Amino acid sequence: MIKVCISYPHTPGARFDFDYYISRHMPRSIELLSAHPGFRRVTVEQGLSGAAPDSPPAYVAACFYTFDSMATFLAAFMPHAEELQGDMKHYTDIAPQIQFNEIRIEKASQ
Repeated sequence: MIKVCISYPHTPGARFDFDYYISRHMPRSIELLSAHPGFRRVTVEQGLSGAAPDSPPAYVAACFYTFDSMATFLAAFMPHAEELQGDMKHYTDIAPQIQFNEIRIEKASQ
């Protein structure tokens, strides 16, 4: 399995509307991408702090999609890329950083 990490670096003076992201963008993104059979899960996180007390987070937000493979993610995403990328102007002026990761270990509490 792979995890797609879409992260938005903390940038002084940049705009990130978390309310819009959570209430409008992500529900639409989840609706479109979860329809693909390779979709497994998604999480969205809001950065709170860096390691030092009272320091800003490295990322203001991050979204993690889990899919069976890079190919299944791309098959789910590409037909909707224009819509989803076009919506970014409504919630941020931060260029996201995107990384594909292979999940090597995953363990949840029992």
